[in-house]
Amino acid sequence: MTTATLTLEQASHLAEAIRHEISKAVIGQKQVVRETLIALLAGGHVLIEGVPGLGKTLLVRALARTISGQFARIQFTPDLMPADISGHVLFDMQNQSFNVRKGPVFTNLLLADEINRAPAKTQSALLEVMQEQQVTIEGKALPVPLPFMTLATQNPLEQEGTYPLPEAQLDRFLLKVFIDYPELEEESEMVMIVTDKQIGDRFNLNNLQAIATPAQVMAMQTVTAEIAVDVAVLDYAVRITRATRHWQGLRFGAGPRGSIALIRAARANALLAGRDFVHPDDIKQVCLPVLRHRVSLSPEMELESYHADHLLRAILDKTEAPRS
Repeated sequence: MTTATLTLEQASHLAEAIRHEISKAVIGQKQVVRETLIALLAGGHVLIEGVPGLGKTLLVRALARTISGQFARIQFTPDLMPADISGHVLFDMQNQSFNVRKGPVFTNLLLADEINRAPAKTQSALLEVMQEQQVTIEGKALPVPLPFMTLATQNPLEQEGTYPLPEAQLDRFLLKVFIDYPELEEESEMVMIVTDKQIGDRFNLNNLQAIATPAQVMAMQTVTAEIAVDVAVLDYAVRITRATRHWQGLRFGAGPRGSIALIRAARANALLAGRDFVHPDDIKQVCLPVLRHRVSLSPEMELESYHADHLLRAILDKTEAPRS
């Protein structure tokens, strides 16, 4: 298997091998792992929401290990500055010259931990690199290593000392993924592994194998982007997105980037299934993680404890899918 080009079958098998390897470290959470892989294949970014201790950081570290890519972590805090993320210019007294000190964004996989703990000024430092795969320092554009993927986490429980992500920032994430408590058997297996002759509570990732190189990941992304999408399926994705803009109970709906994200994620879902075309079911399967952070509930619906997923499921039920 070459690193330059892959067939659809090779790319699908490689994606499955990566998923299988990650599952050795991330016990359970099959849907979360699958959706993270979908974002990787589609060249997108992921916002992961869940209470502390459910393995959000572990997931990112395991993914970085399986694709033998560079990994960096930023712990977002209220005093974090934009230069702490992107980098800055320093004057070298010895050489009497200015040198660029690159920030942690110059990596393949970036974990933005508790991203909502930093103010908007600092959060916005990620906007350019997430959209353009480059960072501008002192007027000079510096490209980041490819593939580049941001995986941001946020804690839904604590509101004190947090800053809600603005809509423009949320829209840059291809998917918003929820990570929930594991099942009884999965939690028992996890505790058994972590407490077996081991000091501390950190999961040992030394047993994970590097399945793919960054070049192979880019080849997989190329294969994903070439998966066929019928006009009727594309129209179906657009109709779902447009329905969110006038649906009762939604304060505002998804923009055109939502339609684009649906097609990108659906292509990745088709590749994981080994298909060279997008089926309407691919759109349905990725609809919730693609659109849930691009819509906003009306105050009345929030008071009644509704979630965006409730209304998105209703939209899916009412939007007619094309017949295969």
